[in-house]
Amino acid sequence: MNFEQFQFPSRRSNIIAHNGLVATSQPLAAMAGLDVLKAGGNALDAAIATVATLCVVEPCSTGIGGDAFALIWQADEQKLYGLNASGPAPMGLTADFVRSQGHKEFPAIGGLAVTVPGSLRGWQLALERFGSMGLDTLLQRPIAYARDGYPVSQRIARSWHLSTEKMSRLPDSKRVWLPNGRSPRAAELFQNPEFARTLQTIAENGVEAFYQGDIARQIAQAIQADGGVLTEDDLARYQAEWVEPISVEYKDGIVFHEIPPNGQGLTALLAINIAKQFDLPALGYGTADYYHALIEAMKLAFADAHATIADPRQANVPIAALLSDSYTQSRHALIQPGSALQPTPGTPQTIGDTVYLTVADGNGNMVSWIQSLYMGFGSGITAGSTGVQLQNRGANFSLEPGHPNEAAPGKRPYHTIIPGFITKDGQAWSSFGVMGGFMQPQGHLQVGLNLVEFGMDPQTALDAPRFNWLKDKQVALETAVSDEIRQNLQNRGHDLWEKGKPLHYGGGQVIVRHPESGVLIGGSEPRNDGTAVGW
Repeated sequence: MNFEQFQFPSRRSNIIAHNGLVATSQPLAAMAGLDVLKAGGNALDAAIATVATLCVVEPCSTGIGGDAFALIWQADEQKLYGLNASGPAPMGLTADFVRSQGHKEFPAIGGLAVTVPGSLRGWQLALERFGSMGLDTLLQRPIAYARDGYPVSQRIARSWHLSTEKMSRLPDSKRVWLPNGRSPRAAELFQNPEFARTLQTIAENGVEAFYQGDIARQIAQAIQADGGVLTEDDLARYQAEWVEPISVEYKDGIVFHEIPPNGQGLTALLAINIAKQFDLPALGYGTADYYHALIEAMKLAFADAHATIADPRQANVPIAALLSDSYTQSRHALIQPGSALQPTPGTPQTIGDTVYLTVADGNGNMVSWIQSLYMGFGSGITAGSTGVQLQNRGANFSLEPGHPNEAAPGKRPYHTIIPGFITKDGQAWSSFGVMGGFMQPQGHLQVGLNLVEFGMDPQTALDAPRFNWLKDKQVALETAVSDEIRQNLQNRGHDLWEKGKPLHYGGGQVIVRHPESGVLIGGSEPRNDGTAVGW
């Protein structure tokens, strides 16, 4: 790792610590996690305290009415565990029913878009296996913030304001999230006493209090009142599950790990596999050739992802074939150095809006955790007097008949949220992630290569300018990319988004662990409100 070899505009230095480190998108949440570490908790305990606090202080992005995924490194076993806490469609939901309502695409707002919230079952499963503290302890900080209030941070206030129209649609949402008829402004105190009571109930009675009983009844009633079909039985039967991470070896003992489908981590691995066919250092970091190579790799990866990613319990997802050397080389061969291609899916051989946080403790354990409602405030539904906002993950279902991701009862949708992890010579090396819808695998590709190919430290890897491929040949570049490079890419046929036009380029967090000394180096997204903190 080479500190300050690359210079990008930033106000932040790396945070370097030895006993523990937390990095996430809101400082109050990062400190909540750090306090758990300082009180003797482990990385998993701190991760749950952090994400629970994010559910209070960054409510437009996450909540217990959403889903979660995690990659958890257990130092004593030298093993990486995958956790899928994404909920399925209600048993009463079919694609034919949605089409009969006049929809040609799955709706993004309202009751039909709500899938079973999975995050709390993920907290429960992870804590039962790896935790040393209970929710009665870990929820105390978020309960206090919800009950007594907290000052809203800058970029979260901006995102909150953008959801004003959505949250004005239903009385319960308007009452909770738009006090005095508007969203809270930066530095204003915001209280959510209804959510504080819900969290207190869960702290006292466990996760079952969410999936059964009065809270579940209010969730089901709110969804059905807004056109959805989710029932109390759908909530009661849900369980999160452990999954085997998928991975690709990059080079020199470096391996990238992702969550398998129904998450889109496969997209990142497909792009990384194609990118490693190039001599990236020879192309030169940040050159037009470099951007062209990664953009083309990303386009091909997304084409295959959108054609194949689905719930593997109900559809065949040919992961091994897609990640095979022969298929990777066939996709790489499509890329022409002088022209942008129109992305189309290949035919592999048949083989049987979001928060991200990363935590490391002083014993070598690391957690890469991501949790989301999806689009700002999810479906726009708040469940009665619970203070719980509900996700809209169903929006990513397909209504195309026969598509692997076509909506069906009990099926999990294509999921955008993905945690990332890198091992080096079989040892935990980096826990990282980049939130932001379909920007996430693009962020994993760019930030991950910054770390492993160019030796950037975590903060520099996050500071570096990014591209965001949108569709077809359309791609956006951050303003730090020079006009000369922009023109070069346009000459190759890339359709560039207007320079400076507002667009989200993801929000990342990175922790790198030195394999010998155990020293932790953390960086936090300069495009968000967050921070890395350590001790």
